[in-house]
Amino acid sequence: MPFIGAKDYEQSRRFYSELGFEVGEGEKYCEVKVNERLGFWLQRYYHKGWVNNSMIFLEIPDIELWEQELLAKDLHNKYKYVRFSEIKTFDWGRELFMHDPSGVLWHFCELKL
Repeated sequence: MPFIGAKDYEQSRRFYSELGFEVGEGEKYCEVKVNERLGFWLQRYYHKGWVNNSMIFLEIPDIELWEQELLAKDLHNKYKYVRFSEIKTFDWGRELFMHDPSGVLWHFCELKL
């Protein structure tokens, strides 16, 4: 599991919980479970160059449904730096990008079969 940094650790913990992930306890770091196959360690550490170059890829089955669910949570209005892209289409699939409150870039992807 990778480690990712947090500009504001408690805010990032709340964000990932509201996103629907299972967020553990911890003063300096905590385990965040995205699903049964993917998780990461969120840590109370921030280095702009590192965090702004961190990316996490998550394959999803239905990009439109995922977009609807994410936007319904209104996280981009609750958290100052959270933003979503429009769905982009590539030769290999379709993607929706999200920046978390610290700048970590998420790739939510529906791959072509």
